Amino acid sequence: KGIKLSTSHSHRKVTTKVFYCRANYMNFYISPFPDLLPTCNGEITTMSFLQDVVDILLQYVVKSFDRSTKVIDFHYPNELLQEYNWELADQPQTLEEILLNCRTTLKYAIKTGHPRYFNQLSTGLDMVGLAADWLTSAANTNMFTYEIAPVFVLLEYVTLRKMREMVGWPGGCGDGIFSPGGAISNMYAMLIARFKMFPEVKEKGMAAIPRLVAFTSEHSHFSVKKGAAALGIGTDSVILIRCDERGKMIPSDLERRIVEAKQKGFVPFLVSATAGTTVYGAFDPLIAIADICKKYKIWMHVDGAWGGGLLMSRKHKWKLNGIERANSVTWNPHKMMGVPLQCSALLVREEGLMQSCNQMHASYLFQQDKHYDLSYDTGDKALQCGRHVDVFKLWLMWRAKGTTGFEAQIDKCLELAEYLYNKIKNREGYEMVFDGKPQHTNVCFWYIPPSLRGMEDSEERTSRLMKVAPVIKARMMEYGTTMVSYQPLGDKVNFFRMVISNPAATHQDIDFLIDEIERLGQDL
Repeated sequence: KGIKLSTSHSHRKVTTKVFYCRANYMNFYISPFPDLLPTCNGEITTMSFLQDVVDILLQYVVKSFDRSTKVIDFHYPNELLQEYNWELADQPQTLEEILLNCRTTLKYAIKTGHPRYFNQLSTGLDMVGLAADWLTSAANTNMFTYEIAPVFVLLEYVTLRKMREMVGWPGGCGDGIFSPGGAISNMYAMLIARFKMFPEVKEKGMAAIPRLVAFTSEHSHFSVKKGAAALGIGTDSVILIRCDERGKMIPSDLERRIVEAKQKGFVPFLVSATAGTTVYGAFDPLIAIADICKKYKIWMHVDGAWGGGLLMSRKHKWKLNGIERANSVTWNPHKMMGVPLQCSALLVREEGLMQSCNQMHASYLFQQDKHYDLSYDTGDKALQCGRHVDVFKLWLMWRAKGTTGFEAQIDKCLELAEYLYNKIKNREGYEMVFDGKPQHTNVCFWYIPPSLRGMEDSEERTSRLMKVAPVIKARMMEYGTTMVSYQPLGDKVNFFRMVISNPAATHQDIDFLIDEIERLGQDL
């Protein structure tokens, strides 16, 4: 502290310093900022600069938990583009300008750790997870071999095994990998399921195998269709199965559609069940689905990106009964467990299948004559080459909380969802999208402004109701007080989908949300 951060050295001094370093050390090069490491004698300036950055970050962290601060300082895109110079230039900025860039970026960032941010499935700001992310960035390594990421590779091995144990596979047997997100984990499952049934597809492609079809519920995540498109199976080959009024897949319809597909000459290769749908938070009946998959010899995948965290809770894990019979499972700790983005795992019951499916034997990475156990060179089973270290955040948080700590925060979030449901289910001005307590933290409802409350159900009322949630959401963002998502679904017009995954939220924050919706929607 107290060191003036500046790049005002004369060109002659900088050049002399660099030449001196080259002559004496031969391993320094010109830094993007001439005062910072690895420039010779740059230690003090670097420490001061990084301390200032840390100060900016710590101020942001404190503000994130301060309910008197805005969740968002909203500006329209053209306003932000015009207000600041975001363009990249040929010449470097001063360190003072770089620090100002950091402050400006955080000024307009959404405070996803704010106790009143309810917009996405991934919320909260965990201090141990944040520290782990900083450490991971400082280490700046890759996850493809043990030789360059020894501890991280071992932690991925240990953590994935523990997650497989919690799924219910004996001794944590099987395989797995951390991927860039649930959509990619689901695509991995489709890739491996296809390879398991038709291994020749790896070399010969889709033209060499029969027409494949996959099955998933009409409430499932769009990534199942996206994966089918990416893998060349085609979105038309994803058959959507009807759901009941709570958003759960109907097993009898699944079996009927499988039989129909087989009669048409198609080959069913995968059923993707959902444990915690994105909108309703519904859990498909996994035991019944597993029975059908066993009967017809179809790969059973469970997309537990949102609901997988409930395996941590002795009170709620029954909702995933049958998951132990799955062939693969997607589980996103960056959602319900509050691990900083990104942290998504694909778990596979059969060991070695991922490796066979994806390996390409690149000799410059995966040499066979290394001096250690080659099973720890995990990169060849991934679709990626370069792979970010995602495991350390989860591992360190698990060490800090224990399973019981995750259980407590998950139970709290589900209790808050039940609290919200109980407060609004009979409250004037609210209608629930479906009857009964939510299975997850998703609470889906319409706010009915006073002008619509006495109105009979009609096309005009539906048309007006469709506009209510978007207007309230826009006002929330402009005031910056809170954020909650909305969407239509099927024949249901726009409704609010409240989700809670931030352990910092309290009953008072739920009360605030209700009051804010009413304040912003009274005149509609």
